[in-house]
Amino acid sequence: MSLDLSQFHDAGHGFDVFGLDPRTVRRVAALCRPIHRRYFRVRSHGALHLPRRGPAILVANHAGALPVDGAVLWLDVLEHTGRVLRPVADLFVAGFPLVNTIFARLGVVSGTRANVRRLLDDGELIGIFPEGVSGVAKPFRERYHLQRWHVGHAELAIRHRVPIVPVAIIGAEESWPIALRIPGIRVFGAPYLPIPLSPVPLPVPYHLHYGAPIDLAADYDAAAADDPTAAREAAGRVHDALEDLMYAGLRARREGAA
Repeated sequence: MSLDLSQFHDAGHGFDVFGLDPRTVRRVAALCRPIHRRYFRVRSHGALHLPRRGPAILVANHAGALPVDGAVLWLDVLEHTGRVLRPVADLFVAGFPLVNTIFARLGVVSGTRANVRRLLDDGELIGIFPEGVSGVAKPFRERYHLQRWHVGHAELAIRHRVPIVPVAIIGAEESWPIALRIPGIRVFGAPYLPIPLSPVPLPVPYHLHYGAPIDLAADYDAAAADDPTAAREAAGRVHDALEDLMYAGLRARREGAA
């Protein structure tokens, strides 16, 4: 699918204010498409739930030594909608030389309220992994068990009146699990040094399951975004929806392999 630039706002240098470069998006997508299709053999389910226009928040489970799952999701959204997903990264990611520039060119943004507010106001599609580093740090025995669940995505959805689309990513949690975390070695601000079980991700097939949009704005007024109890309750609804979607995806994978 061709790249949809209807939400792209050129800041005057060929990039938007966050550094997104459509030329880099096209080149990297072309380079990674064979890996997406032939190495990870990505299959998508429920992609019709992806909004073709307007602001929305994709919420997914998270795992792996490095954010390969985020890259797979980014390319899958691009393939189905032509839209550039704007993944929200932990603040320490901006401290990695070269990586921070490449990520910015592809649409990744640092997770500040001002950044996310600007993107949603501009009608962008953003991606949030509420488990954060606790997701990628989970031991293999905890695969597909959601870890500490941050509530910021629910607060944002309520405040900005945008839908949440849950995305269950099946495959990433076996593809590149962490063997060991070395605390105290904070490379460029990262909370630990990850040691993966294999030097590269294993070619485990990915299944991406997109769930029906969750309209928190239908049940919470905008003022609820400032109510911690309401935000936790709303985030719990998203948690449960994603968990159900994830377990359904795992069952479907088992039945398909049988």
